[in-house]
Amino acid sequence: MSALNYSAGFGNQHQSEAVAGSLPVGRNSPQQVAHGLYAELVSGSAFTAPRHENLRSWLYRRQPSVVVGGYRPLAQPWLRSGAREGQVSPPDPLRWAPIEMPVAATDFIAGLRTMAVNGDPDAHAGIATHLYVVNQSMDRRALVNADGEMLIVPQQGVLHITTELGLLDVAPGEIALLPRGMAFKVGVDGPSRGYVCENYGAAFRLPELGPIGSNGLANARDFLAPVAAYEMAPGAYEIVKKYGGSLWSAEQPHSPFNVVAWHGNLTPYKYDTKHFMTIGSISFDHPDPSIFTVLTSPSDTAGWANCDFVIFPPRWMVAEDSFRPPWYHRNVMSEYMGLVLGQYDAKPEGFKPGGSSLHNAYVPHGPDSEAFSKASTVALAPHKLDNTLAFMFETRWRLLPTEFALNSDALERNYAACWAGLADNFSDNFQE
Repeated sequence: MSALNYSAGFGNQHQSEAVAGSLPVGRNSPQQVAHGLYAELVSGSAFTAPRHENLRSWLYRRQPSVVVGGYRPLAQPWLRSGAREGQVSPPDPLRWAPIEMPVAATDFIAGLRTMAVNGDPDAHAGIATHLYVVNQSMDRRALVNADGEMLIVPQQGVLHITTELGLLDVAPGEIALLPRGMAFKVGVDGPSRGYVCENYGAAFRLPELGPIGSNGLANARDFLAPVAAYEMAPGAYEIVKKYGGSLWSAEQPHSPFNVVAWHGNLTPYKYDTKHFMTIGSISFDHPDPSIFTVLTSPSDTAGWANCDFVIFPPRWMVAEDSFRPPWYHRNVMSEYMGLVLGQYDAKPEGFKPGGSSLHNAYVPHGPDSEAFSKASTVALAPHKLDNTLAFMFETRWRLLPTEFALNSDALERNYAACWAGLADNFSDNFQE
């Protein structure tokens, strides 16, 4: 593989070649591709999708993907897909401490732990939320997720992601977006942990800006696509395919990372959340968290997303005469939340980096007793929330926790006690 390099722009038509002259000129599939390569099209949308929504890339590779052995089932006891594999649970708020790193050698595939699910990958609707705990790199092993694209949010440890189109190094504070159906493998330098949103629905895209105008939130140019790179070492690969909610394994006699050149707009990306242009109140009140949306997967109902990816990065708080943390609320959307670093302003002590929480549709939630007391009495002045990064995977459908999540030692069974100190001050102070 060549050295790391990137080209910029989300949704752009990119092109890259690791060997000069490998990209055809004026056509996609000439009778003979240069250097004896094979042309292969990867489509991320139906052929007849509108031009501005059509996702595809042409790959020029040493051997095509069809050269692979038969698949056999592969067990992974902690990986789940779709609402059918979730568990019935009461409408309680749920929170988990960081899960422990494994002792045994565990790569990215074996290290996935599904926390909550909804929808159905075969219906192209819904998401799954996963954690990963990894202490071993994938070597001659690759994952192809035919069910959905994967949005990876590292919390501990840098991920070295090899894709068919090139290399991505992704550190905590950055994210990786890996297209559905494209092979990748994950390398690590040591114990690594993070979060994954597996999106079965419409591909993630940048949200419309509406009254914000042409500037703000995430800029397309800050999303980085890899440049062409290919593996030289000969030898077989295990190809693990996620297909219909199950894992399947086959042996391929060559590396799937053999693409010498490519062009198109279906590509992996990395994005550094430090580039997110946060927008907030400069007068009073706390804006809706939708103002922090980085990427959205729309559904068939306008404004009601299959999934929104929302971040809460460092930012200034300046609102006058306002309760500055998120207010108490019940939401039609279901919210799976994680903390990458620092403190979350609504839960200053109980929510730890690497932990997560689930507040389903119309489950009340908001600042804990400590956060409420402090925010209600503190002298208001411009204040910088720094050294913090929280995020949400927000979806229109109820998320069902998995058996692993409900039985995990990391589940905080007294989570609701964080609100127990919220007294009825009206009853205490009001005299008729």
